[in-house]
Amino acid sequence: MSDAKEPQDEVDLSEAAQDMAEAMEAAANEMDNKAAEDEMSLEQRFQMLAEENANLKDQVLRAHAEMDNIRKRADRQVAETRVYAVEKFAGDLLPVSDNFARALDALPESEREGLSDAGKNLLVGVEAIQKELHAALARHGVTAIHAEPGSDFDPNLHQAVSQIPSEHPSGKVAATFQTGWKIGNRTLRAAMVAVSAG
Repeated sequence: MSDAKEPQDEVDLSEAAQDMAEAMEAAANEMDNKAAEDEMSLEQRFQMLAEENANLKDQVLRAHAEMDNIRKRADRQVAETRVYAVEKFAGDLLPVSDNFARALDALPESEREGLSDAGKNLLVGVEAIQKELHAALARHGVTAIHAEPGSDFDPNLHQAVSQIPSEHPSGKVAATFQTGWKIGNRTLRAAMVAVSAG
């Protein structure tokens, strides 16, 4: 009986070895397949990461460009605010300048010589105040608009209130009724002029 069991044990062992060999081969094949899948997925992952990297670089470049634009816009707004901060105040001072001009124009040149010393001192004081006012306005970027008779008429700087015949060519400034002012590149108040009809 013992002899009969031995061959069966051998058969069982060889079948078990065979099964184990098959299982090992299947496991090896599965590992090879998994490695191939991993390699493919690594390639796909690399492609995906490369695309994501390109998108992130693009976003960073756009963010830098936007920040640069914001900085430039802010710098420009600060500069404009600095230049135009006194615009309303300067506009309020323009009637004062007009009144000084009217006061000085009220006294013709021919009568200035006949003034007493006190009158001459008053006249010199009014002229000095007007010059100081204009100098203070100029320090803050507020300057008078050129509107002398014979100069070119510019609708951006001059307001035509009439057209009169004059010795100047047609389309030129013939007379100035009120001085115009500008602050920076903006017209604070257009010069009130008469345009020559030729």
